Amino acid sequence: MRRKRPLLNWAIAAGAFLVLAIELFPIFITIASGFRRDLDILSAGPFSLKFNLRSWYLVLFKNSEYLGYVWNSVQVAFLSTAISLVTGSMAAYGISRFRFRGRDTLAYSFLVFRMLPQISLVVAMYMMFQAIGARDTIWGLTLAHSSFNVPYVIWMVLPFFSQIDRSYEEAALVDGCSRFQTFRRVFLPLAGPGLVVAAVFAFIMSWNEFLYALILTSTQAKTAPLHVAGFIAADGLKWGQLYAAGTVLLLPVFIFTVTMQKFIVRGITAGGVKG
Repeated sequence: MRRKRPLLNWAIAAGAFLVLAIELFPIFITIASGFRRDLDILSAGPFSLKFNLRSWYLVLFKNSEYLGYVWNSVQVAFLSTAISLVTGSMAAYGISRFRFRGRDTLAYSFLVFRMLPQISLVVAMYMMFQAIGARDTIWGLTLAHSSFNVPYVIWMVLPFFSQIDRSYEEAALVDGCSRFQTFRRVFLPLAGPGLVVAAVFAFIMSWNEFLYALILTSTQAKTAPLHVAGFIAADGLKWGQLYAAGTVLLLPVFIFTVTMQKFIVRGITAGGVKG
């Protein structure tokens, strides 16, 4: 058995490396193709290592229009994440710490709302936003993104709040803290990993969102994913710019995932515990 254990470990490591290589290969192709001419991309295929010193990344970063759309995405993603965290954490605190009639129904209603397809809601949102002047605005698109991020944050943070011992809450109330002070000074620090992982996933979902941006914006609040789709033009695909722009959109997701990896693992583990 001792002799077989190293072989088993090597086999597991080799299998994990193979899976990782398969998963990362499309990302490698996306990054590398930003340094290749459109002709080489079409003729040589994805396995060619022929690169062009004049990369599409330089062309892309000189495009002020694209940078403006990236800035729109950054604003909407950060604002919707902040709103979702504040609203979702307070809602999760109320659901986890108070007992009232219809508590479970209220909690599951948020989950059901999150399951609704976006296409069934976006038309109604378009009409409402058009009536109040929120269409094609940063704050309007932020509210639209918050509508699907808030239920997610509630269910992500709820297990963390449910696991906090009531003795902490009672001690804070005895010391003279109000309910809001107890929430801010006790629950938020103890549920920090859950808030972090909820923020990461909320940001990623907002950053990658396409449908709401397509219907609810036109020029002023247009986001980067929508602009990247414009590289698929009637006269053909702008392959090099498409790959380069896709790489830029990968960076925030990669940075968030690597930086918050331990919080993500802990959040997934806590999310599997019934509150």
